[in-house]
Amino acid sequence: MKAAPFDYLRASSLDEAAEALAGTPDARVLAGGQSLVPLLNLRQIRPPLVVDINRLDGLSFLRTDNGRLEIGALTRHRVVEMSEAVRSDVPLLAEAIGYVGHAAIRNRGTIGGSLAHAEPAAELPAVMVALDAEFGVHGPGGERLVAARDFFLGPHRTALGPGELLTRISVPARQGGHAVEELSRRSRELPLVAVFAAVTMSGDVCEAARIAVGGAGPTPIRATTAEESLVGSALTADAIAVAAELAAAATDPPSDLHAPPGYRREMTAVLTRRAIARAKERA
Repeated sequence: MKAAPFDYLRASSLDEAAEALAGTPDARVLAGGQSLVPLLNLRQIRPPLVVDINRLDGLSFLRTDNGRLEIGALTRHRVVEMSEAVRSDVPLLAEAIGYVGHAAIRNRGTIGGSLAHAEPAAELPAVMVALDAEFGVHGPGGERLVAARDFFLGPHRTALGPGELLTRISVPARQGGHAVEELSRRSRELPLVAVFAAVTMSGDVCEAARIAVGGAGPTPIRATTAEESLVGSALTADAIAVAAELAAAATDPPSDLHAPPGYRREMTAVLTRRAIARAKERA
């Protein structure tokens, strides 16, 4: 099947892109195209206008600045995956991005495109919530910052307003132990449930914990109650089990043909136990 007819604009500046998006309701942005093009070809969406931002200068970069990792929205997944800086400064992101699709998809797909697509089961939205990332958003009024936890509003819904584009991602450099655990029907498919965990230890005591769950709600879920239960503990098997149940209780899983809510909730507990235990070993 071919896409329905649409107008096409190759934007020459951020302001031109923002103006076009603001002036055309339901217009779509073309970056890597790994989500947009299949939706167009299947006619699941029929936008009147596609705004191509691939030629915009300054949106593809990867650098460290004042204790933070800065990523341009047009940066390809593969660039992040291969970066030594990412592996050393934000190892949870480095591990998570290897789960994103196949290598061909990571070669073309962009970080900003994946986040703006806001797929609830995707890896990058959940890991950004876990890491307290901030997003730079450009629109008719200039740039504003949006915390990752406030960016995702529902399945394929974000805090982007009319005429706004995601332009950069800022992630605090976080080390310590980390782990990603996923359950999917087939390798490299979107997971039914995925858990992203990181712990910081001081001797045998947990100083900080970060846990996010993807695929178990309409948006990525930050399991703050589970995190709080781990702080100050020695991460014993009992403590980890309690945190896993608290993480599962925080979920709001969908019901679809792949799995009922109860199964996703149970698997959240299983994967959380595994992720925390592995993060502790790495710490």
